[in-house]
Amino acid sequence: MSAPARKLLSRPERSASILEGAATAFASGSYASTSMDDVAAASGVTKLILYRHFDSKADLYRAVLDGVAARVAQEFVKGITAPNPRGTAARALLVAARENPDAFRLLWRHAPREPEFAAHADEVRDAAVKAAEGLLGETVKDRKVLRWAARTLVGYLVEATLNWLDAGLTGRDEEFVSRTTEGLEAIHSRWQG
Repeated sequence: MSAPARKLLSRPERSASILEGAATAFASGSYASTSMDDVAAASGVTKLILYRHFDSKADLYRAVLDGVAARVAQEFVKGITAPNPRGTAARALLVAARENPDAFRLLWRHAPREPEFAAHADEVRDAAVKAAEGLLGETVKDRKVLRWAARTLVGYLVEATLNWLDAGLTGRDEEFVSRTTEGLEAIHSRWQG
């Protein structure tokens, strides 16, 4: 996580306002077309406040990406250490997506297409793929297939979450977790061996 993001996290009320506002501003257009004035207006703070926390627009964009990636990781770790970890991956993504839908969309949809942030988004995806490889490694024996399988499952989970958000199916999140997990289990059962 970036130093500015850590600094903001020490002030939760301002942190939420700035990062959510920044995510909304950036997700409504491209990185290049979004000004710090746009971010300040969406965050409900002055541009001066933004520059107290971030040296540049790029630092702020990265902090939004890092914040949502950290939330997914936090929820994932919490889930896999729970007594019943079934549905952990789907739930972790959806919790982070519900908390800040624009940041989630920014990370998984927008940032990969932004030249300045594509590599950063790839690093987040690669970390998720590495976690999936760790979970699949005991059942997907063909090492040549393992990376493909992990990338495919991460892609499935991310797209399922984005599509659920876009469908506007609020209040039915346990249905999402159940259906998505059943799909993962069906795919995984075909790949074992």
